[in-house]
Formats: sequence, C-alpha cells, structure tokens
Amino acid sequence: MRLPVMPPVKPMLAKSVAEIPKGDLSFEPKWDGFRSIVFRDGDEVEIGSRNERPMTRYFPELVEAVKANLPNRIVVDGEIVVPDSSGKRLEFETLQQRIHPAASRVKLLSQQTPAHFVAFDLLALDDRNLMKEPFADRRRLLEDALASASSPIHVTRATTDRELALQWFDEFEGAGLDGIVAKPLDGTYQPDKRVMFKIKHERTADCVVAGYRTHKTDDHAIGSLLLGLYDESGDLANIGVVGALPMAQRRKLFEELQPLVTTFEEHPWNWAQEELGTRTPQHSAGSRWASGKDLTFVPLRPERVVEIRYDHMEGPRLRHTGQFVRWRPDRDPRSCTFEQLEEPVTYDLAEILGDK
Repeated sequence: MRLPVMPPVKPMLAKSVAEIPKGDLSFEPKWDGFRSIVFRDGDEVEIGSRNERPMTRYFPELVEAVKANLPNRIVVDGEIVVPDSSGKRLEFETLQQRIHPAASRVKLLSQQTPAHFVAFDLLALDDRNLMKEPFADRRRLLEDALASASSPIHVTRATTDRELALQWFDEFEGAGLDGIVAKPLDGTYQPDKRVMFKIKHERTADCVVAGYRTHKTDDHAIGSLLLGLYDESGDLANIGVVGALPMAQRRKLFEELQPLVTTFEEHPWNWAQEELGTRTPQHSAGSRWASGKDLTFVPLRPERVVEIRYDHMEGPRLRHTGQFVRWRPDRDPRSCTFEQLEEPVTYDLAEILGDK
C-alpha cells in the first residue's frame, strides 16, 4: 500500500458542547457505530479503528463494497454501522457482536447482519494529501469521489443550515443516531485533536439502586451502582450502571450502603428467576468486552433512588453508562418505572442513508 496518507491514523475528535453552535460550520448527524478510517490502494483495503487497530477481518462485506464503490486510491474517514432487522434503526449491540475471533463466525455474521459504511471526511485522494485542506474543500471532493457509490457505502448528510441541524437533532434520534456533529468549514484535519463539536441527547431518570460492584483498586469503595426500573409486570428490570464518582465519594458510599446489603434469596434478581426468563445482571457476567473479569455484584435491598443523566436507551438498557446527578430520598422506589422515559420520535434510517 502506497498512499499519501498511510495507516495507522488517529481520527479527528470532537468535544462535547451543550447546544448546537453558531458560525461558519457544517452540521452532520452523529452516527452510533464504530469510527473507522478506510484505506484503499487498488485491491488492498485496510479498515482502521479509533484506537488504530485494524478491523478489516471483521467486515469482509465492507472490503468488497469498498472495492466496488470507492476510487482506486483513497483514504476516507467514517463510521461503520449496522441496522436492526427492520432496517429502520441502528443497532449498536448487533454491531458489537461483529467483533468475533472465529473466521467462520465472522463470515456468517457478515451475511446475517451486514454492515454499512457512512463516509464523512476525505483525507487523501490519488496522490493528494488533503489533511491540510479546509473541510469545505474536503467535503466537496468527498461528494464528488463517492457520487456513484451505492449501499452499503454512503456519504453522510451535511448542511450549513443550523435550523435544519436542530430539526435533525430531534428527528434522527428515532433512527438510533446520537446527535449532531459540527465542523468548522475552514478547519484542517487534525488527528487525535478535539477540534470538532458534538451535541448529544441528554435526559434524566430516577432509578432504583439494586446492587453495586466494588472498585477495581479498593474493595471498600464503590466501582459502579446497578440500576433498575420497574416494568409493566411490576418486576425490577436491570437497565445498566452509573460509575463515575470521585474516590472519596466511592468510599463514603460504600459505608452508607452496607445496611442495605442483602442475600440473593431476598433480592428481585434472584438467580432462580433466570429460568423464568427474567433479565438479570448475570446475563452480562460473561461480557465479551471484559473476558476473565468477575462481573457479579453485591445485592442491595431496592430502597434507594438515584437521579441519573443518560443519552438514550437501547431497548430496555442504557446505551452508555449513566452519570450520577443526585440522590432522591423523596421518591418511592416503586414509582421508578419505564413510563418516565422519553421516547424519541420514530424515523426511518433508510431515509437518512439515502436508500429511499
């Protein structure tokens, strides 16, 4: 491979801001997938990840799509995403399952849950290194280079109209997108620098604290709190965790929670209920992202309520770790139900990808 920009390359990053900024900016949907830089030199294709590790072997269908749709010599920044079975919404959990060590499994998943690549920046074309060019020029060249590309290769939508970006922010979440990214039109491509802006959805919810895991460096400090909400049947469902706390608060909280420690026999997440189909935290005890780690927890009587911030749900679970806001001693744990969660308006992913 002999390109003017060679792998590995760290992708340019974005810093979080509270609202969509004003100015000479290009606005794009924020895709919820694996950030990837694709390198093609003839029949050679490499798909790099955000941490610079190659992901080429996990997405053989994208390798073939790149050869069929991209110019012969090109370096493109974008996102790998996977739609759900309906094709109407992104499904990050399914995308995670595509990272598998067995070649036979990789091949099967490439057929069962094929991925798409959404391009949003151009780093090199033919012998030309574009990283020092302004984004407005890179975007124009990207559109030209991929003008004839077809699914599963896409060019992300983009606009300089802030009002339209505000509309996208509200509408596109229904298709599983994360928010909006804003890029300075005169900005150069700066690897590993937070020179873009990202605006993500943020909501709050009152959740039941049903257990904890200790911190990896201190058995007398809280590592994470396990959160629950009551469903329509009156069962306490595990929705995720909250974990980012100062160490002093972790140790103090450990002491505060000791009177609530109980046994699994007296806990709503009793392992015996797993046979009845009830989701429990033990389903994640063998997480493929934490191989060899003990993900069991200390059960607590479900008597304390915490308010958390979160971006969005993926099914009945938090898509990302929740953020601690405050304790809610005024809330009855039984009042913490899924009904309080705001549901995004449904939006068809195919329309955003341009497949309709």
